[in-house]
Amino acid sequence: MRKQYTSQLRQNLAHQAARLMYEEGVDQYFNAKRLAAKRLFGRGGDKKMCYRPQDLPSNGEIKAALQELVQLTEGELSQHRLFAMRVIALETMLVLKPFDPRLIGSVSTGHVRCGSDIDLHIFADNIEDIETHIHQLGWRFKTKQVTIRVAGEYKDYTHIYYQRVFQIELSVYSCREIRVTQRSSTDGKPIERVKPSALEKILAEEHEREWELYLATGEITDIDKF
Repeated sequence: MRKQYTSQLRQNLAHQAARLMYEEGVDQYFNAKRLAAKRLFGRGGDKKMCYRPQDLPSNGEIKAALQELVQLTEGELSQHRLFAMRVIALETMLVLKPFDPRLIGSVSTGHVRCGSDIDLHIFADNIEDIETHIHQLGWRFKTKQVTIRVAGEYKDYTHIYYQRVFQIELSVYSCREIRVTQRSSTDGKPIERVKPSALEKILAEEHEREWELYLATGEITDIDKF
């Protein structure tokens, strides 16, 4: 009986957390699951219910529920958003070629939603080289120091934020860290860093018709939808 209750509880929490991320812009799985639990157990008779930390859904369960919600709500629009984000990611990577850009996150895996951003890793030993390059591109950007856990250690890294239809987040690492494997907070697996050439292949294989049209016109159709 306890097992059945726990399974239903995890499912309810996962779907509530997914709605919080999709509808209210909560951007961290941890925050979404804790807020979901607070809302579910703070209503009426639910106050008498209890749960253990291990009853909370995993990040992977929330991610699956979120993707189900995206497909149900957006349908084909989600695929067009994914294509547009991948093209903009590729164009950005090409102009940042001196810094060995790599695409990570939802745009590379295909799990985008309304509010998703484009996450790129770039590599340089001198942050001023990047800022000078970006200034020459005419970008208006912001920088922020973010603490990240890499290889078991917490370090401060510069993040650069730039808006082009979608928000683009550049995480700056030293050149030697291109060989350091990071792990996903969602499933604990190594994060795959996608090179520009690999992204072009993904676009050609997964978005064949849209990609051919883009190559012919140099434009992303219906970009104004976003």
